[in-house]
Amino acid sequence: MKLSTPVALQSLDQKIDYHSRLLWLGSCFADNMGRQFAQLGFMQSTNPFGILFQSLALQQLVDRALHDKVYTRADLIFHNQLWHCFELHSDCSNPEPEAMLADLNDKQQQLKTQLQQATHIGFTLGTAWVYRHLESDRVVANCHKIPQTAFAKELLSVTDIEAGLKQLISTIHAVNPNVQLVFTISPVRHSKDGLVENQRSKAHLVVALHQVLEKHKAYYFPAYELLLDELRDYRFYADDLLHPSPLAIRYIWEKWLSVTTTPETQALIVEVEAVQKSRQHRPFNPDTEEHRVFVEKLEKKELELRDIGVNV
Repeated sequence: MKLSTPVALQSLDQKIDYHSRLLWLGSCFADNMGRQFAQLGFMQSTNPFGILFQSLALQQLVDRALHDKVYTRADLIFHNQLWHCFELHSDCSNPEPEAMLADLNDKQQQLKTQLQQATHIGFTLGTAWVYRHLESDRVVANCHKIPQTAFAKELLSVTDIEAGLKQLISTIHAVNPNVQLVFTISPVRHSKDGLVENQRSKAHLVVALHQVLEKHKAYYFPAYELLLDELRDYRFYADDLLHPSPLAIRYIWEKWLSVTTTPETQALIVEVEAVQKSRQHRPFNPDTEEHRVFVEKLEKKELELRDIGVNV
């Protein structure tokens, strides 16, 4: 008996292992993926400039880093006692403009190095809806709680998204031709846009991304389809009925590992999870011989994993 409609998964050409250098950029789903890899001891970085939901913001971020376009006071705006940058998330905001610029430019140099050296770079696209700042006539990545009257809401066309993604891919390949690029579409529903509008947004992302992937070498992982088609039930959503539940995230994560990592890596992940579970053990009596032996075995296993590059 079939109780769901399975989504076909393709295997990743360049599999991920513990020698891989990973970079994840995009929406909160990218944060979820990066957090999982970080917990398992992989070499990875996730959204160093905070969450970015739309493709133009991601393309601009990468272009800035790889072409050394430093942030200056002209890139900052002041609102509610903080300096902000329209290109970045509010996580980057700061009450001191010079400190903010120093931090942004330091992070940008780090991002440039990561883009050049990464073995795998993953992008998660969240929405095709964007906001244009009327005074500057610029599409922004974040409105920073500035009154909505200062912006016009727009839906990026398939053509605009496609052009931005092509530029994103070509810019990265120019400095890192052998990198494995991975794209996903976030399964999170943006209800604030309206549910009909959310579907329009996701449709534009799906069409644009797949048109790009028909001509450019990159990998698509169907996280969006797994939640909406294979896990089609509200029990797989969090309390807000918009984000995937922890169970759904774990399900999608296990699907991801099955097609993007080597069997040897999957075996190591089991060992890492066992170590992490052992660390949570709280003995009734820590002075017993039994507990001493337990701690020695745990420390030995940790050293063995570190020796092969696992950052436990």
